[in-house]
Amino acid sequence: MPKRTVMTDQAAPPGGPYSHAVVAGDTVYLAGAIPALPDGTRVTGPFEEQARAAFRNLAAVAAACGASLDQAVRVGVYLRDFTDFPAMNAIYAEFFGPDDLPVRTTIPVPLVGFDIEVDAVLYTG
Repeated sequence: MPKRTVMTDQAAPPGGPYSHAVVAGDTVYLAGAIPALPDGTRVTGPFEEQARAAFRNLAAVAAACGASLDQAVRVGVYLRDFTDFPAMNAIYAEFFGPDDLPVRTTIPVPLVGFDIEVDAVLYTG
């Protein structure tokens, strides 16, 4: 099956020359989502607001692919300040639920202009 790129106006626009997602067979690759609104305005409030905005963007892109975050098999979380890890964990559970959790990697990175970025791989088969 050929790959299909996905863009949606329901999530923040990409920050560069890349797609929101690529669908390849039963696998959906979601690009990094940041805390911004669909019009591109950055969410600059407390970490919790930024995290929810980033996860909402990720969910919107999944929906545009005909999928949902329930189908995530891998999630990457990138934090500017690792002291936000406990707050991120609580918010993460709001989006990925208590059961059948995907694998996850969380790493500190020198993000500029926002506190969190998240990406994911979904399996739809």
